[in-house]
Amino acid sequence: MSTSPYFGKDVSEWSQITDEIISKHPIKPEEIVEVVLKSWDDIFNSKIGSFYIGKEIEPVPQIMSFLLHELVAHYLSLKHPGIYRVGVEKSEKDIHCITNKELSIEIKGSSNPSQIFANRSYAQPQSGNGQKDKNGYYIAINFQQFKDVKPQLPKILLIRFGYLEHTDWIAQNSATGQQARLGADVYRYKLKQIYPR
Repeated sequence: MSTSPYFGKDVSEWSQITDEIISKHPIKPEEIVEVVLKSWDDIFNSKIGSFYIGKEIEPVPQIMSFLLHELVAHYLSLKHPGIYRVGVEKSEKDIHCITNKELSIEIKGSSNPSQIFANRSYAQPQSGNGQKDKNGYYIAINFQQFKDVKPQLPKILLIRFGYLEHTDWIAQNSATGQQARLGADVYRYKLKQIYPR
């Protein structure tokens, strides 16, 4: 969207705006939930060499997030051939919409029970040097870590879908801090919980 759908709107109006934005997206929330849960299950049916993930191998959260991220992007692209594909260029989002790049989706995974994080560059305006647009649709996925649930396998805790802008991200104050986080109102009104219902 060339202009912010939330521009000039009071926080009390954000939730309804988010509902409208989500309803216009060609990928529906129930489809996202189905694909995320399938992708998560598929990770535990996968091997690295001769060893099963979740049995002999317990990847750290960053690796689990990477695997989930890749599978979700590939499966959603397969479901919408000619419309979506996995993003490959630096300027493309994780799930790139071929027909309208404003409908592209970024995926964020986190082992935090409820929050997601990004590089602090997400809190800065678009630089225009071939970087991906930080404004747009996001799928946010929170999952358990192995160390917290042994001997059970970790589960997906939350799946949310919504529309975020660079102004929603709060960069760490420290000069060496490389992380950006979201404020409470953004979680409440801009990222809609689609799992669990």
